[in-house]
Amino acid sequence: MGLADASGPRDTQALLSATQAVELRRRDYHMERPLLNQEHLEELGRWGSAPRTRQWRTWLQCSHARARALLLQHLPVLVWLPRYPVRDWLLGDLLSGMSVAIMQLPQGLAYALLAGLPPVFGLYSSFYPVFIYFLFGTSRHISVATPGPLPVLTAPGHPTGGAGPDPLRLPGHLPVRASCPRLYHSCSCAGLRLTAQVCVWPPSEQPLWATVPHLLLEVCRKLPQSKVSTVVTAAVAGVVLLVVKLLNDKLRRQLPMPIPGELLMLIGATGISYGMGLKHIFGVDVVGNISAGLVPPVAPNTQLFSKLVGSAFTIAVVGFAIAISLGKIFALRHGYRVDSNQELVALGLSNLIGGIFQCFPVSCSMSRSLVQESTGGNSQVAGAISSLFILLIIVKLGELFRDLPKAVLAAIIIVNLKGMLRQLSDVCSFWKANRADLLIWLVTFAATILLNLDLGLMVSVVFSLLLVVVRTQMPHYSILGQVPDTDIYRDVAEYSEAKEVPGVKVFRSSATVYFANADFYSDALKQRCGVDVDFLISQKKKLLKKREQLKLKQLQKEKKLQKQAASSKGASVSINVNTSLEDMRSNNVEDCKVMQVSPGDKMEDATANGQEDSKAPDGSTLKALGLPQPDFHSLILDLGALSFVDTVCLKSLKNIFHDFRDIEVEVYMAACHSPVVSQLEAGHFFDASITKKHLFASVHDAVTFALQHPRPVPDSPVSVTRL
Repeated sequence: MGLADASGPRDTQALLSATQAVELRRRDYHMERPLLNQEHLEELGRWGSAPRTRQWRTWLQCSHARARALLLQHLPVLVWLPRYPVRDWLLGDLLSGMSVAIMQLPQGLAYALLAGLPPVFGLYSSFYPVFIYFLFGTSRHISVATPGPLPVLTAPGHPTGGAGPDPLRLPGHLPVRASCPRLYHSCSCAGLRLTAQVCVWPPSEQPLWATVPHLLLEVCRKLPQSKVSTVVTAAVAGVVLLVVKLLNDKLRRQLPMPIPGELLMLIGATGISYGMGLKHIFGVDVVGNISAGLVPPVAPNTQLFSKLVGSAFTIAVVGFAIAISLGKIFALRHGYRVDSNQELVALGLSNLIGGIFQCFPVSCSMSRSLVQESTGGNSQVAGAISSLFILLIIVKLGELFRDLPKAVLAAIIIVNLKGMLRQLSDVCSFWKANRADLLIWLVTFAATILLNLDLGLMVSVVFSLLLVVVRTQMPHYSILGQVPDTDIYRDVAEYSEAKEVPGVKVFRSSATVYFANADFYSDALKQRCGVDVDFLISQKKKLLKKREQLKLKQLQKEKKLQKQAASSKGASVSINVNTSLEDMRSNNVEDCKVMQVSPGDKMEDATANGQEDSKAPDGSTLKALGLPQPDFHSLILDLGALSFVDTVCLKSLKNIFHDFRDIEVEVYMAACHSPVVSQLEAGHFFDASITKKHLFASVHDAVTFALQHPRPVPDSPVSVTRL
């Protein structure tokens, strides 16, 4: 009776018991299909190798449509700018661009001094690369500028420490194609180095081996030599700027845009320094003359390429890691896509063209990107507006900041490192979420502190790769059991209701099997099955060898007895001389008949015994040899986690088949992906003893076949399984 016959749903539910209500809410599915191994699956699905695409042919094709597609792919501004919603986005981008420009002005001057360059180079680096990224970038929200870690890498990369008229230039983008969010951990470690480096001597005097402990010792050593006026200026500027940032964080929702603390500090400190004469009276160092106007382009010095290639590679990796990490975070938040390859091209062109115009390396700034997003920025139009504002300062207003104290710029750098230093609290979250990431974080932190930023980053990358190899060597091995009334198999140690199928062992590894963990896979399989396979095989070989030796001794003993019987009869004939000639003749005839018949009978008996032995294979079984038998007759390897196989994996799988067959256990495989099956065929894994009939479409197909054939039966008919 259906629910329609009842007076209503509520009345029906009231009449039914709790169990019946659950049964009504269940949505079971029933399926009937043939039991499929790989051979029948290929016939049913008409499997064939996928056609290979000749990618290089498409690269060589030339047409109007392809030229247009390449132009739009490598110049994204032509795609989104014609569709730019002026009414909806222009006001937000204008406000965001002005806010970012206000932050870029003091930070650009500060980071240029930190890199050992004249302050005007910081303004150049805030104009040219930003405008180039506006044309070639795909992220709508990141702000291209100099992040904190890059000045640390820039100053040591120059042969003269970064001082002089020729700043560090990158010869072009490096072909790095990877999204490495973990490399961003090194930026938090760079915060401590930046804090110490700001307080030490000028960057041009810093040695290449100036690690954080060394810098901190130098800070303590040079404290007596510091000027009180400079320390007071930096402390006051830092406290005021920190208060402004705390107010911005607290009043974020009430304020239409953040309070421009850096700009106000810049204007106020310049006015106070000029009015009170801090340079002449108190000896406070100031920025000095800032030349107005743009400089002509200068070709890179090719003689420096060999000296800069190591630092250039490090800067490219760190810069790209920061940019692509933040770009993907913003893209995920706002629902668009960032092209990693095009981002690398955009950053490379920004640094290439910027290097020609006296810029030092740039990437993405986290603090300015957050300001660009929070103040209503919707596209890179905000970046173009900020770069035009910086251009105005370079051409007309730059010389107004020549009396700005350098201590104020140092305070701006240290206060803006708050976000980096705050990442030290990630240790607690990593401890709860992922201990492996915590280990990478700690190694990166220690290597960056003790070895320098570039070497620390290299150690971090190498350690991450080694950790991947180690984790593949220690995957999760499990014996699977069937969840009741389903075709689902799960780890019996994790699922209490999952029960092992009697007579069948299902084994699974959570990682692919390759040369680094193939031995561990075989050892874990034999251990989890609860059978000492190697011991049984060795004992079986010993007993069979002992049996062969006993048979050989028995045959030799029989031959010896036959020879003795023949010699004794010959002697009796020669000694009996008193008999008649006829008796001798008759005796000789009989002896010959005996000699002719007896060996024939022996050979027939031996042949009959051999046929009986061949017809009765139980003589070489574990039971006949008195050895313990495994409590299962079939082993199923769930290979669903395999993504590829190598030659070591193929040999390991073949050894598993041979070893378990020696102890009378048939082996099957299940759930292999098509690329893995193709690699098995290419490696000549399948032969007369291991065919595609041993490979099944699913674990349940293999279990059903194993239950129907508890002992290996070749060419068994296909049966039907019901799920």
